[in-house]
Amino acid sequence: MLRIGLTGGIGSGKSTVAARLVEHGAVLVDADRIAREVVEPGTDGLAAVAAAFGDGVLAEDGSLDRPALAAVVFGDAGQRARLDGIVHPLVRARAAELVATAPQDAVVVQDVPLLVETGQAGSYDLVLVVRADEGTRVARLVGRGLTAADARARIASQATDAERAAVADVVLDNDGDREQLLAQVDRFWSDRVAPGR
Repeated sequence: MLRIGLTGGIGSGKSTVAARLVEHGAVLVDADRIAREVVEPGTDGLAAVAAAFGDGVLAEDGSLDRPALAAVVFGDAGQRARLDGIVHPLVRARAAELVATAPQDAVVVQDVPLLVETGQAGSYDLVLVVRADEGTRVARLVGRGLTAADARARIASQATDAERAAVADVVLDNDGDREQLLAQVDRFWSDRVAPGR
């Protein structure tokens, strides 16, 4: 099994890279998807979040009110650390379960937005980083409905490009268009993954 840690800042283009790697045959384990799963209604994760932050982070239907929770934790490092202390262990445990079900000869790509921040770089055979300039990322996030201020706050709460580059085996640049990014992913697969298959 070849384990690849895929990371990059919010709005960098990780999802595009992950989708292309799946097209090449990789098994994807998506930490963001798992992070949503572990706080679905009825889970211990949601109960723990509500206990820590109060019922104000719950929607009327009992689900997690993500904007309300974001308002509490973004911009407050202590509150964010508190949330991370609840959610991250649950995400890691579920990710480990999914990796364990993959075939032994699989290429497993774990999309982990906070790979650097959580000190997980050493857990992978290769670390693949997607980077894009802050202005590009802010524009993408505004296109998704965030305000520019919220986008910058979320970017500021994550690792820097330099911190990600320090643990990267390969860095993909995503300041160009989608086709340029996909071409880099294809080269990564043919140069770094395919030879070992």
